[in-house]
Amino acid sequence: MNLKSLFAIALALVLVQGYSFADGESRGDSHKEGKNTARPTPTPRAAAPRFLPHPPGAHPRGPTVRPHPIRVLSPKVVAYGNHEWKHWAHAEFSRPLYYWDWPLVRHVTCIAEDSYGDQYPVTEATFTGFGLPDMTIVEDDALDRCAAESAGDESCYLATCSHF
Repeated sequence: MNLKSLFAIALALVLVQGYSFADGESRGDSHKEGKNTARPTPTPRAAAPRFLPHPPGAHPRGPTVRPHPIRVLSPKVVAYGNHEWKHWAHAEFSRPLYYWDWPLVRHVTCIAEDSYGDQYPVTEATFTGFGLPDMTIVEDDALDRCAAESAGDESCYLATCSHF
């Protein structure tokens, strides 16, 4: 190969790489802007009341959820505050209270379930100082995923949240 053809190939590679980088940056910025604009700020949550243990016995008031067939979809891991799904304007509901040792929490997983029994888990990494007021965002991400991936099923509800 002569010097001119090597120069032409190198120039072509640099131009393609530069175009790919510029195109990715422009798509990434507009994509990020579109994600966060539709999400309203969550309402502040009050501190949990004093913990009272359950009465003795296994489920003294009966089972909390009736047995039904379920499918658990592949879990999605997202960075805290990045919303992959369009916000679902669901009805307000009574949010659960979590009596967790908050300084030890590093990841939170919330699962929403639709009317067919399909479950949509979402896991988010937490940060120092993460606590009960920040749970609304993780819970809403699970509900948003359920609504988006179940073709807008209006019966999606928050099944559970756990931490590790």
